[in-house]
Amino acid sequence: MTATHRAMVRQNGTISVLTRSTPVPIGYELLVEPIYAGLCGTDIQMLRGLRDDPSPVIGHEGVARVVATGECVPDNLATGTLVCINPTHRNDPLFLLGHNVEGLLQERVLIPESAVRDGLVMPLDECHNSALSTLLEPLAAVQYALDLLSKHHPSTLVVFGDGVTGHIAVRAAREFLGPDIHIVHIHHTAQGLAWSQNHKVASVVPVLNNTAGAALLSSINEDERVAVLLATPRDATLLCLETALRYLRGELAIDLLGGIPQEASSPLLPGTDLSLIRAANCGGFPEHAVNFPVHTSSGKLVCLLGHRGVAHRHLRSAAFELVKHPLRYCELITHVMSMQEAAPVMTQLAGSRSRLVDGRRLIKLAVKITANVPV
Repeated sequence: MTATHRAMVRQNGTISVLTRSTPVPIGYELLVEPIYAGLCGTDIQMLRGLRDDPSPVIGHEGVARVVATGECVPDNLATGTLVCINPTHRNDPLFLLGHNVEGLLQERVLIPESAVRDGLVMPLDECHNSALSTLLEPLAAVQYALDLLSKHHPSTLVVFGDGVTGHIAVRAAREFLGPDIHIVHIHHTAQGLAWSQNHKVASVVPVLNNTAGAALLSSINEDERVAVLLATPRDATLLCLETALRYLRGELAIDLLGGIPQEASSPLLPGTDLSLIRAANCGGFPEHAVNFPVHTSSGKLVCLLGHRGVAHRHLRSAAFELVKHPLRYCELITHVMSMQEAAPVMTQLAGSRSRLVDGRRLIKLAVKITANVPV
């Protein structure tokens, strides 16, 4: 009899839990059993049809257990090992977990040869078997960004974006930028601002991206060194970049962490290929990150940075941070649901711009794939 498993499959704007055939790994392939899988902002964009990624099963953040291996898999990935999968392969465009390769929102996932052979599967200690580990990959991405921005030696950090990445950034910033860093958190909606005001982070100033936000940015002294982190969805990154360029007067370093459309450009940065800049650093390479000094249309020099994916060192650092400071991040896991409970919620998110779920703002949804595991 052919083995089967359940999967959360997207089709025609809806998410359904369907039964599918379970593949058998060969060679360097792994079969893993996801335990928790997180829903991120990029996933929501895919649900809403704002991206054309083909995978019917999404999800690239979470933890899983190895349940079967091909004959060439190394011993450190033996059956029973708790793992996370680095979703972005810097050398193989055919592996992007949850985008063009089926993701973690299902009971069994086949991890292909290139990801296993090239070290994208990282063993974890059992302490990471919890819903909090759905923050591991986004925290690693934020740490990558903050590490790049730290070279600018900023006294102020401005974070655009009130999704989970933005909220992680304002909580993690002091580990990389120092205890005296001044942080401004720019929000897209009044509901997002209200959530932050009810979940305060010491010394972080939350504000809406409106005239009040513009006035606050303009009030930052022109002698200050300012780092800007764009933790924004693809359809908002360019507008937020232009807001930073218009209103911040200090010496600027801007990290394009958020998605950006291909061939995106701005009249404020004439002749600058922003998608090229975002892709210049990938998966922790090159070792000495590339940055781009560019002139604005007014002649001001700014430093632009960008990156895709993370390296194992970022994942290890994020894992250490979650164990050391769980209370710093646990409130960001606002919803934990089974696959059956999460399917209608994801369908709701696909058809609405609202983030209200069960009367509460959704920051991070952790889907519990495996039954009878700790929260």
